[in-house]
Amino acid sequence: MSAAADSFNEIATVRIELKDSDPLIWRQVEVPTSITLKTLHAIIQATIGWFDYHLWEFTIAKRRYGLPMDEDWGTEPRIDASKARLREVLQPRKTKIDYIYDFGDGWEHRLTVTDVRVGDPSLSYPRYVGGERNGPPEDCGGIPGFYEMLDAAADPKHPEHAEAKQWLDDYDPNVIDELPIKIALGRIAKQRNAAKARFAKKTAE
Repeated sequence: MSAAADSFNEIATVRIELKDSDPLIWRQVEVPTSITLKTLHAIIQATIGWFDYHLWEFTIAKRRYGLPMDEDWGTEPRIDASKARLREVLQPRKTKIDYIYDFGDGWEHRLTVTDVRVGDPSLSYPRYVGGERNGPPEDCGGIPGFYEMLDAAADPKHPEHAEAKQWLDDYDPNVIDELPIKIALGRIAKQRNAAKARFAKKTAE
């Protein structure tokens, strides 16, 4: 098997933690190392429950990756995340990746990538492994706003209790709805499997 084909079958375990959440909000997934960082962004969005409404950025070994932008506001230009693959940024044994979503609310995540290995051919990747606690709703003011809203919703005497209850609707901070996560990751896996099939056909010709 060629090195390129081998790289298509290589996977890694990624633990995603929402920084400053208490108790910790986290997810664990298994992903192909051949995915682009833009696809890794899509995986994070799916597992936390975000809807990709806002800007985002990875920082890996002091280098910034994201969507190409006309202005970098005097900072070092970010690298196009659609042109960088996860395997290209991995360090030996363990890789730490910082990811920020929504520069206004400032949702900061820490990703830990470990256990690079050959994937199970009977499984589809990316694959949801597990996690704890629901991701915060969009546009609730970052970590401080999120916990203030939960406090207000839990306290009938809080002056903003009714508004917080209405905003949160049926949101439960302790329950992860895993079905949408698995459906979204399944879509990404299906796209990847189609690309893998095209690659195999091309190399066989």
